[in-house]
Amino acid sequence: MSLGTLEVEALAERLRRHEPSVAGDQAAIGVVRAPGRVNLIGEHTDYNLGFVLPAAISLEIRLAFVPTTDRHVAITLPDGERREFALDAIPPRSGGWIDYVAATAWSLQSAGLPLHGFRGVLASDLPISAGLSSSAALELASAFALLDPPNLVTHGIDGMQVAQLCQRGENDHVGVQCGIMDQAAVALGRPGRALLIDCRSLEVRPVALPTAEHILVVCDTNAPRRLEASEYNVRRAECEAAAAVLAEVEPGVESLRDVDAEMLARHAPRLKPVELARAEHVVGENTRVLRTVEALEAGNLVAVGRLFAESHASLRDRYEVSSPELDAMVEIATATPGVVAARMTGAGFGGCTVNLVRRDAVATFREAVEREYPQRTGRQPTVFAVEPVAGVGPVVSNSTDR
Repeated sequence: MSLGTLEVEALAERLRRHEPSVAGDQAAIGVVRAPGRVNLIGEHTDYNLGFVLPAAISLEIRLAFVPTTDRHVAITLPDGERREFALDAIPPRSGGWIDYVAATAWSLQSAGLPLHGFRGVLASDLPISAGLSSSAALELASAFALLDPPNLVTHGIDGMQVAQLCQRGENDHVGVQCGIMDQAAVALGRPGRALLIDCRSLEVRPVALPTAEHILVVCDTNAPRRLEASEYNVRRAECEAAAAVLAEVEPGVESLRDVDAEMLARHAPRLKPVELARAEHVVGENTRVLRTVEALEAGNLVAVGRLFAESHASLRDRYEVSSPELDAMVEIATATPGVVAARMTGAGFGGCTVNLVRRDAVATFREAVEREYPQRTGRQPTVFAVEPVAGVGPVVSNSTDR
């Protein structure tokens, strides 16, 4: 969803209203948009240096900002909530959304990049804590607002490099041991494409999606999730423990990326049951990502549906990150005509499902979810039909493009 002229002007007006002392000069106001992302397949493989297939989507964060010389950052939300910090005294993690901005500032500054303060206002149609990378979107939008000047070319960095810096901030400052997928998808998204990302080499290849007759539909379970308080970091530690055991007998193993099904079966007795289950998921999921790309490029949507189903079952049974709400949403989807593929997406522990749906079946699918999901869970769902879009970037007020 690109920002049009009226939306940009409305954001600028909000900034002038909240920060009249710095927003008098219209030319000084910048606006940056950062999309969310949905992962088609490849869950919990990124921090194991494997393969993922995300797409940037048409739900996004928008940040209107005015650079300042006082090295102070202040951001106001639509409800008037305001958070701030000083670049010369970046605060420790507080548990709030401002941590992601502070973490980005800390990481960029640690890399020696020149930063300035800014006053900003946020707007968003991207659900928070739903597994659609609202945190990565906030990080990437903040990076553009913080850089002095606010573009990458001047600083000699590209989209993947700024994604890595944002990832470092989330790992080391916020404390979520995420892989590179979220930030890379937000930074490098392509219209009409998913991105096959090799999380070891950081090679990125666009993969065309069948958007002429199909659309991605995201279903938010509206079940609470919080990665910092979840077992996300535990899962990563379990994978690292499995890789370390295998490395003792297979010198070429540096991560679970280096393990295939035959090797894993050969050394299964060496692993604790939970380590084996986690490794089985990661090894199988890497294969499923590559097969999904092959199926998409061949137009074999039946195979895509089967691979999505296998992925969800593995996340539920081997990785244990699904939930009753996610399982119910997938079951409703797979029973609805016109839904080609369905699975949970994101880290799990709540959040969203991703579905590939025929465009002429979206209304029927929405009705089925809104009717059956509350009956099964007692929760109200939110259903979003989304398009693959371009990654983070500045917006100019006289255009509806990036």
